[in-house]
Amino acid sequence: MNPRVLSPTAMAYPFAEIEKKHQQLWRDDRVYRADDPADTTKPGFYVLDMFPYPSGAGLHVGHPEGYTATDIVSRYKRMKGFNVLHPMGWDAFGLPAEQYAIKNNVHPHETTAKNVQTFRRQIEMLGLGYDWEREVNTTDPGYYRWTQWIFLQLYNSYFDPVANKAMPIAHLENELFNGNYVVAPDGSIAENPVQEGMEAIAGEAHLFRHFEKLTNEQRRAVIDGQRLAFVDDVPVNWCPALGTTLANEEVVDGKSEVGGHPVERRPLRQWMLRITAYADRLLEDLDGLDWSDSLKDMQRNWIGKSTGATVEFSVDGHDETIEVYTTRPDTLFGATYMVLAPEHELVARITTPDQKAAVDAYVAQAAGKSDRDRQADAKVKTGVFTGAFAVNPVNDERIPVWVADYVLTGYGTGAIMAVPAHDERDFEFATKFDLPIVRVVEGGGGDDLPFTGDGTATNSGFLDGKPMAEAKASMIDFLVDRGVGRAKTNYKLRDWLFSRQRYWGEPFPILIDGDGNHHAVDEADLPITLPELDDFKPTGSPEGPLAKATDWLRVEKDGDVFTRETNTMPQWAGSCWYYLRYLDPQNAERFVDPEKEKYWMPVALYVGGVEHAVLHLLYARFWHKVLFDLGHLSTPEPFQKLVNQGMILGETEYSLGGERIEPSDVEKRGDGFVRKSDGVAVEAKAHKMSKSRGNVINPDDVVAEYGADTFRLYEMYMGPLEAMKPWNTRDIVGMSRFLSKVHRTLVDIEPTGDALPEELDRKLNGAIVNVGEHVEGLRFNTAIAELIELINLAAREKTLPRPFVRVYALLLSPFAPHLADEIWRETLGMETSVVLAGWPEADESKLAADTVELPVQVNGKLRGRVTVATDASKDDTLAAAREAVASHVEGKTVRKEVVVPGRMVNFVVG
Repeated sequence: MNPRVLSPTAMAYPFAEIEKKHQQLWRDDRVYRADDPADTTKPGFYVLDMFPYPSGAGLHVGHPEGYTATDIVSRYKRMKGFNVLHPMGWDAFGLPAEQYAIKNNVHPHETTAKNVQTFRRQIEMLGLGYDWEREVNTTDPGYYRWTQWIFLQLYNSYFDPVANKAMPIAHLENELFNGNYVVAPDGSIAENPVQEGMEAIAGEAHLFRHFEKLTNEQRRAVIDGQRLAFVDDVPVNWCPALGTTLANEEVVDGKSEVGGHPVERRPLRQWMLRITAYADRLLEDLDGLDWSDSLKDMQRNWIGKSTGATVEFSVDGHDETIEVYTTRPDTLFGATYMVLAPEHELVARITTPDQKAAVDAYVAQAAGKSDRDRQADAKVKTGVFTGAFAVNPVNDERIPVWVADYVLTGYGTGAIMAVPAHDERDFEFATKFDLPIVRVVEGGGGDDLPFTGDGTATNSGFLDGKPMAEAKASMIDFLVDRGVGRAKTNYKLRDWLFSRQRYWGEPFPILIDGDGNHHAVDEADLPITLPELDDFKPTGSPEGPLAKATDWLRVEKDGDVFTRETNTMPQWAGSCWYYLRYLDPQNAERFVDPEKEKYWMPVALYVGGVEHAVLHLLYARFWHKVLFDLGHLSTPEPFQKLVNQGMILGETEYSLGGERIEPSDVEKRGDGFVRKSDGVAVEAKAHKMSKSRGNVINPDDVVAEYGADTFRLYEMYMGPLEAMKPWNTRDIVGMSRFLSKVHRTLVDIEPTGDALPEELDRKLNGAIVNVGEHVEGLRFNTAIAELIELINLAAREKTLPRPFVRVYALLLSPFAPHLADEIWRETLGMETSVVLAGWPEADESKLAADTVELPVQVNGKLRGRVTVATDASKDDTLAAAREAVASHVEGKTVRKEVVVPGRMVNFVVG
């Protein structure tokens, strides 16, 4: 019996039964298992999702958007003959799990395991085709053993300035002992300036120290100062209540994002990673990546490369100098005051007695703000005069030195020369505190200040009349000649603060001797596992909770006694390299087999949220480059193509005068919305999903009512993948009706052996090409539209030939895999899953046609169809379309006419 003769409600779409059945068959047949390269001749295609943090709340409907997109691509590529790797795992260390565990007096291992079960159940419920045999969890000692191993690679390496890459510390020691490298005045290493063929650097060769002449203690300091993983005392965001340092991103309005506790700035001993050594390579290698320009720009801006000069200002009455970095040394004659960051070491030393109380109070206040808060508040200028004066080296004028929190220690030197006539921040500050403003650049055709553009120097002595580039070069020459400055390239990027005073994180593979020196543990002793603690609450001190594990802390080795490092690594550590462990998750001998890494890498498609567009990606790229330099990887970059999916917002909310209005009481009118009762315009806005707002949609509820295939289709049909989109539960019904029509049309029928009708045959072959192209371009909404149009055409037929049913099931399978497999197995009688079938081939001879049928829409809704010649002009197409929908536009104003050649016509009316 052909169910299409029944009414739409006579046969419900049994999605629950269908989805449960096929998910079990997929598991039994291991259809999503990726082959290792030794077991296949197929080309590899690696599709990656940014793995989730398994919170107790589970998924909301925004999370699966990216997962569904990669699932569609994975299924399509598998059908196209690729060996597809599509894995999933858990980023499970971190502060939220630890805080929940402390609050509820339960070990974070237990809560994490429970949360992982919830996430995995929800992901499997959606029919997402992950290779679960490759599942990883960052809290598994078998996983973080290799996180610790990678840290040791960083610890035992340095960035060689000549080779421009990471190399073993042993190579550095050899170069230093052989005299090829010497120790520069600032403690860095440099090529020996007196080697044959080299000239002494500015006649200062005598300032360079030779390694063999140093004491053992000095040698150790030089070596440790070059490691890619090193210890330093740096200002951090310290939260006493949480007992840990926090990243800037974890501090909001001076309080911790978790718990809302006060945060203060204080210097602490921290492990750091020397990501700054890779700044240029991180910039240069962006050019070869298939990423959006906006994403690349975000990374470029975060790295913040600039060229300029350092300038030394002497402090009047002190044996101190203030060094600043400026990109505009040509404006030095316009420097009328200086500003120090509140944390600058000179603040306490140069502040006069009568200003001490005011300065101390200001510094204490600034300590309660994160760098991010200070940047956000930069429009509101605050500051205090130190009472000290510096001397401008170009004109010997005394200029006041202020302390202000709009200057950060994280960029440049933590001090600035303020040129208010040519900098907006400085101009606002000078205006507020009545400080001098001297114009030293002419240009722009006006006298308005601040003038921040290019121009020629004025009021600048020997620079007058010179254009900016020439004036910069002349000023740098002047500074070098006077010994008070030099050319310099600078970066906003800071070295990566890698310590946390937490329990729930990876322990450092580091031992500390009685003199406070650090030593790497032997690789054979990895993993250094977390001690089992009943009390893992913060100690309130920088030592962290691991300091309570007294037996674990003490290590005896070769007759010496050591103490373990009590800091743990940040959550970023495990997420820096998880994509590599997926390639070889059970390997106990290596973090990844070299042959498997060469086969799979780089990642062909990486999809995730834009919130990770900077830090996670920079950190992962940094680690990858170090491992590449050391010969452990074959590619210099991890992620060849990367796409950020747009956020799915909560349902649109309507309000009038601050009062919420029910959606049922609102209607769309023109470009806005009005209240039905009186036509008064109302505000319509969608917000980010959050518990506090009460607009979170649980995918469990949606799947229970409409099914996983409907859920998948709706999320992909909402709009372009990268766009921000509001959720609308009412619109899901459209996708449910579509799948119900597919079920009525193609399930439980007896396909015939007849040839396809000409029009349907042409549409089917066109869909093979179009749907494939849409998937390749990640245009899933238009691919689904093609499938809807095709089934609508097929539903008109009294019988359907087997070739149509077969091809439609194949085209549908990446998007609605459960229903596609039901058609494949039940209607067509196939023994294996549609997942394992190939993508259909289009008959090129059937793609061309003399005429084309176009859907005609009015305000986006289908109101008719029209058949026109394939080469019809726009005017002829519009004339035919107007006639087809005349009754729908009669008496209305047509505001816009849209023709998409060969695809559709739309009239916007009011």
